[in-house]
Amino acid sequence: MTVQSSMPRVSGYGDLAQEVRRLGLMQRRRPYYAGVAAVLLLAGGAVVATMLLRSHSWALLGLAPVVAVVSTQLGFLGHDLGHHQVTGSRRASRSLGLVCGNLLGGLSYSWWVTKHNAHHAHPNDLETDPDVRAGALVFDAGQADVRSGFPAWVTRHQAGLFVPMLLLEAFNLHVSSVREMFEPRLRYRVVESVLLAAHFAAYVAVLVVTLTWAQALAFVAVHKGLQGIYLGMSFAPGHKGMPVLDHEQASDPLLRQVLTSRNIRGGRFLDAALGGLNYQIEHHLFPSMPRPNLRAARPVVRDFCAGRGVAYTELSAFDSYATGLRHLHLVGAGLRARSDG
Repeated sequence: MTVQSSMPRVSGYGDLAQEVRRLGLMQRRRPYYAGVAAVLLLAGGAVVATMLLRSHSWALLGLAPVVAVVSTQLGFLGHDLGHHQVTGSRRASRSLGLVCGNLLGGLSYSWWVTKHNAHHAHPNDLETDPDVRAGALVFDAGQADVRSGFPAWVTRHQAGLFVPMLLLEAFNLHVSSVREMFEPRLRYRVVESVLLAAHFAAYVAVLVVTLTWAQALAFVAVHKGLQGIYLGMSFAPGHKGMPVLDHEQASDPLLRQVLTSRNIRGGRFLDAALGGLNYQIEHHLFPSMPRPNLRAARPVVRDFCAGRGVAYTELSAFDSYATGLRHLHLVGAGLRARSDG
């Protein structure tokens, strides 16, 4: 859907940015991120130590959800590094990102940063935002209408298939990362390839040493399935079902980010659980703003938008997921009508 023409055409992003800087909300929060990294490393180390001490026990499957949480939180940390929230140094951000993404997470840091930056530059743009291009899911009726065969069947039922498909998302990210290693244009391909290989070798080694083959397969299925759901449920609510802008509105930096983004209401537990992505509006307006500052930025941005007549969308977690699923269902309506006819 396209935003109504009654929305403001000039938003005054520069005024908002000046106020945010005046309040110190762009200042780095290195101790916070050091604490996050320490907790994740300790949690991961504790899991490996427990598996080594209690090897070949089915009870170790209870650690798979813990690993899923740690893996996803590592993804959030890599996300913040990619946006230079942790440090202003590009070299330090890249080095830490390669360790966090490739070595610890098994994901190509450079591939993900390139893809994610394209999303930030043109959110919900059907031509240039990689997150809303037609793929396993489609997000616009125009994308759906040209489908046929099995892809059309998937689109007709994509709202119901959304969560089951997320079970494969972590595997999809690993496959995409490995595939990227064969691209000659990748600047740090050798380093990334070595770090990815080290990650997968260490992961397999821990499983082989501590579990039977049946236990290992079950562990991987639970770990990666839950990680995929966690990632999808964290990233999906921010934009799915939000408007596609006309060219004039998309050219305004505040309208482009606010009108295409959705916040999720909640407390500090939700902030931690979603890695700050529940403040999608503030994050998109100021990608390099450290995660712990987003909560303080929210009322500033909300009041600024209210004063300028810019729609600021914020829903509960339940309503945000329901809205996204309704949108996916609506996108497939034309194909369902064609099938019924």
